[in-house]
Amino acid sequence: MTRLLLDQGVPRTAAERLCSHGFDAVHVWDLGMSRAQDRLILEYARKEQRTIVTLDADFHALLAVGNESEPSVIRIRREGLRGDELAELLLSIWPSIAARIVCGAMVTVTEKAVRVHHLPLAK
Repeated sequence: MTRLLLDQGVPRTAAERLCSHGFDAVHVWDLGMSRAQDRLILEYARKEQRTIVTLDADFHALLAVGNESEPSVIRIRREGLRGDELAELLLSIWPSIAARIVCGAMVTVTEKAVRVHHLPLAK
């Protein structure tokens, strides 16, 4: 089962929509972590084997600087998406990224492309 952790800024309603499609998706708000530092969210995701879905670059930076191999992080670089739109976007790209997510990846989703970098960045 796919386990996702939605970061603050990602609409909470996206978790419900993703769950209805078979994902195990939780939002940091529902875990009492809405004000947690990124490093704590990263550690929680690693411990719980969850892929982080976020709108900002902080998690990618932490993974790169720390030469980390997990957890996978999906950064959405599309503004103004409602929860159902964000969930549909993830569902549409999932078949093309799922295998890489399992192995450890940083994914960036823009209007025009989906870019994937395998973790750790420096080998």
